Formats: sequence, structure tokens, C-alpha cells
Amino acid sequence: MNFPSKLIEDAVTEISRLPGIGKKTALRLALHLLKQNEAVTEALSLALTRMREEVRYCKNCHNISDAEECSICLSHRRDKSTICVVEDIRDVLAIENTNQYQGLYHVLGGVISPIQGIGPEELNFASLLERVSKGEVAEIILALSATMEGDTTSFYLSKRLKETGVKVSTIARGIPVGGELEFTDEVTLGRSILTRINYSQE
Repeated sequence: MNFPSKLIEDAVTEISRLPGIGKKTALRLALHLLKQNEAVTEALSLALTRMREEVRYCKNCHNISDAEECSICLSHRRDKSTICVVEDIRDVLAIENTNQYQGLYHVLGGVISPIQGIGPEELNFASLLERVSKGEVAEIILALSATMEGDTTSFYLSKRLKETGVKVSTIARGIPVGGELEFTDEVTLGRSILTRINYSQE
């Protein structure tokens, strides 16, 4: 692709690094921003810079937050006896959009994947066990994607949690095997949360 300006080319190159955006889409976005009032581009640039510099991760659940603790953990309306374990922040957003779950979350930051060199030590397992050890948690819901890595992670967690006496359940398999949680429609995901079942290692 030939560009009339090196500045446009640089902008397209950076925008196309974003997931799901190719060079043509990146060019359309770059030209769109070029046509906008300068204040629009400055506002976008400032928002991205502030996001990168100021967004934090909740000290309890590892969800994104503007403060030390996220709004979900701080809410008095949430059921603090239930923790839903998810792979990443996008899964929290997906479940929240169903309006079917009123407990807390715990973001692992990934799943166990020996091929990619990701073991339990690289994930937020220790902080989850610490939360459970305080004695306030009655149920852990494993809401991980129905993939081999997700199942491996669920199996590992269920073994670690068995000795705590906490009830361990998993979302119902309305989620297709091999499917990613963030791409599941809200109705299916909501029903999966409501019809969760006890997690069995057998």
C-alpha cells in the first residue's frame, strides 16, 4: 500500500497493530481522524494516555479499576460469599452484561497452558486461595472457556479448593465446547450462570 505521507503511513501502521484491524481499516480510521476537529484527536490521545498511565488492577479480584479496589468489590449490593473465577477482564464484562450474577469475581489473568509456558505460578491462584482462606466465601463458580486449557485450569483449581470445603460449581455447558466466553451471547451466558452445576473431577 502506497501512502502520500509518511505521517499517515506511521499512523496506519500503529492503528493496524490493534486486534482485528487491517491496513485498509486502519487507513479509514486515520483519514477519519484527520478530517475531525483537532480537539477530537487530542481528546482521543489524552484518553488513551490516561488509560495506560492511570488504570489500576483491583487488589482483591484483579479486575480493572480506577482505585485500589474496584467498584464491584466495594459494592454493598454484591453477594460476597460467592466468587466467579474467570480468565480475563473481558469475561467479567460479558457476565456483567447478563445482569444475572450478583457475586464477586476473581480474574486469573489467563489459563494453564504448558505449550505457551503458562503454569499456575503465572496466574492469580495464590490470591484466590488467600481470599477463600478468610472463611467468608461459600461458593466458587468456575466460569472458564470450554477449551482444553480452560478444563485443565478448572480441574487444577477444583483440586486446590477441595481441601477448603468451599462449594465448587461450574457454569452449565450452554457454552459451546471450544467457545470463548466473551463471544457467547448474553442470554446463553446468563442462563449458564443461573443453572451452574457442582464441579466434578470424575
